[in-house]
Amino acid sequence: MQSYPAPALALVEQMAAAAAADPARAVSFQGAPGANSHRAAMEALPDCLPLPCFSFEDALDAVKEGRAAHAIIPIENSQHGRVADIHFLLPESGLSIVGEHFLEIHASLMALGDGPFTAAYSHPQALGQSRFYLRDRGIVPMSYADTAGAAAYVAELGDPTVAALAPRIAAELYGLKVIEDNVEDAHDNTTRFVILSRTPRDPATITGPAMTTFVFEVRNIPAALYKALGGFATNGVNMTKLESYQRGASFAATEFFADIVGAPGEHAVDLAFEELGFFAKDLRMLGTYPMERIRGG
Repeated sequence: MQSYPAPALALVEQMAAAAAADPARAVSFQGAPGANSHRAAMEALPDCLPLPCFSFEDALDAVKEGRAAHAIIPIENSQHGRVADIHFLLPESGLSIVGEHFLEIHASLMALGDGPFTAAYSHPQALGQSRFYLRDRGIVPMSYADTAGAAAYVAELGDPTVAALAPRIAAELYGLKVIEDNVEDAHDNTTRFVILSRTPRDPATITGPAMTTFVFEVRNIPAALYKALGGFATNGVNMTKLESYQRGASFAATEFFADIVGAPGEHAVDLAFEELGFFAKDLRMLGTYPMERIRGG
């Protein structure tokens, strides 16, 4: 908690106390009050008590330790791709994905002064999503742990030549001027969040379209990935996401993070996973949950 800038710390302490009094309603998120993850928590679970956490690991630990019933974590952005480290953290957390939420992302440039500005602080994802805007104005992007925390840090610095990129609400919380709204390079900018719990959701309780997320490692044999994915194609299961990443330094095999439309218990999905098992190892199911946004079309 002490890692937050002073302007954010009082708000963090108030929100943490409220969450501690009713952990069943608490939803942990990474960032300072006013971050996009804070906004996502309030949209996805309007009755929740948001619990700010300084890092993704802290947010996941809050759920594992029972200080929060859920965590809400950004997993990918339409403009800047996957959020760093999440593909490693989710499988290791032992938590299950029980929901998803799509949040439209609109960044505001905010500061104590009126400009011009030499630098702008924000989360690396937000900086990447506004990189053309910053470059065109000669503003140096400076990385910070989260968007709202960057706004609090700029308020704490007291330097009128330094700005922050953050949701508009952060300017109100930390006493900054909004210089310009909607400075993201693409105005359909959207981040997908996942909601995590200690207890997985029973696929049988999902009445509408479902998503299933899992990770697996292919065996080190020729055409292993082609063969592993063949069962999804032949059984008509739509795979909407497949990303690869290396774990460790051996580079002997690749791990994959995948989403499919459907749920275990459906005949086609069960057949696809049975075939996957012949060509992959270390298959870990991360959760089955209601689909918030229809894929494809």
